[in-house]
Amino acid sequence: MSVALAGNAPATFEIKSAHLPLVALMLKSSNLELLAQEFAQRFGDMPDFFDHDPVVIDLHPLNVAEAHALPDFGALQTLLRQHRLTPLAVRGGTIEQTALAVAAGLTPAPDATVQRAAPSAAPTEIAAPEPVAVPQPMPMPGALVIDKPLRSGQQVYARGRDLVVMAMVNPGAEVIADGNIHVYAPLRGKAIAGARGYGEARIFALSMAPELISIAGIYRTSEVALPESVQGKTAQVRLVPGPDGDKLVIDAIGV
Repeated sequence: MSVALAGNAPATFEIKSAHLPLVALMLKSSNLELLAQEFAQRFGDMPDFFDHDPVVIDLHPLNVAEAHALPDFGALQTLLRQHRLTPLAVRGGTIEQTALAVAAGLTPAPDATVQRAAPSAAPTEIAAPEPVAVPQPMPMPGALVIDKPLRSGQQVYARGRDLVVMAMVNPGAEVIADGNIHVYAPLRGKAIAGARGYGEARIFALSMAPELISIAGIYRTSEVALPESVQGKTAQVRLVPGPDGDKLVIDAIGV
């Protein structure tokens, strides 16, 4: 026999499930001095790049590169907060690493997932260095449109959306977007798409001749010349995962 029991809902609160978009720091080294240098190189000229984003520290890459490493989680949190990041949790660590992280105030989050680039066919593959960090929030719809040429020293950042540039991006200029970047003119400066880890972002240009291109932390500089099939041509850049890591792929676009 079933029995129905009367219930009272609390007047002052409710408990609900919630989903919080997290930035994921894929830690690959316990050398915090080197990490600080690379953070400064990557974000030093963009002090407002992060907006106190919550962070989960992923230790899987560290345990591949440095077995049994024991990072200083207190110093690591201090470094992240200096760049307007808010460390909350840790995942992928050993029992000892997790215990140290918890002692430093972090929360174990073994079920946290990290966004990866979607599989895709790979024509001309271009290997690139490993990223410092791979954030994960998805960009929001909409686009920031820039009508004027960007001169050396100028920087434009489309936070949470795509960026459309209708004029030349000159050498020394920098265009950054959490989503895609479209340059309907020559791209001769730096272009950083998927800046917060959106691996499906792309870079499009009518004349591809950049000083640097980057998607979700994977980058390539002009020190290695682009193939003649895409140099100065209408082309797109995308990120393709592979067994040896993510790679930038550049395709010419017929017009």
